[in-house]
Amino acid sequence: MTDPIDRDGLKKRFWEKKPLKDLSQKEWEALCDGCGKCCLNKLEDEETGEVALTRVACRLLDDSSCHCAQYPIRHQFVPECIVLKPDNLDTHAYWMPQTCAYRLLWKGKPLYDWHPLISGDPDSVHKAGISVQGWTVSEFETPEEEWEDHIIEEPI
Repeated sequence: MTDPIDRDGLKKRFWEKKPLKDLSQKEWEALCDGCGKCCLNKLEDEETGEVALTRVACRLLDDSSCHCAQYPIRHQFVPECIVLKPDNLDTHAYWMPQTCAYRLLWKGKPLYDWHPLISGDPDSVHKAGISVQGWTVSEFETPEEEWEDHIIEEPI
């Protein structure tokens, strides 16, 4: 599979040398490992603030590639889709998947060996069993009251 994320020409291990706020747009986008977990619907406990990922995918997630089928124009279809940026990471990192590069780097942790920037292989996230490839359910076919039945344990 060809990688929809442009990682060509980036400096080796740039994320270890630059603060997140200083990354170029291309470097920022390249941090995405392509797991698709951020596109899963989440349930947040109102009392504890704890967030649980569900197997219920956003209507735009292509569960074979684990990428948004309409990424450049996703807000036309899903206005509430978050545009993650260095300046809003503080308010969104808590609900990001535990294996997410943005969350890991925000917490000062290293990327996993299966991350495409380290492995050089965009499929390494799938081979490692980290992605949602092939196991999501549709938000259109799953009533919201049944989402609790689809909670997944993190990390996967």
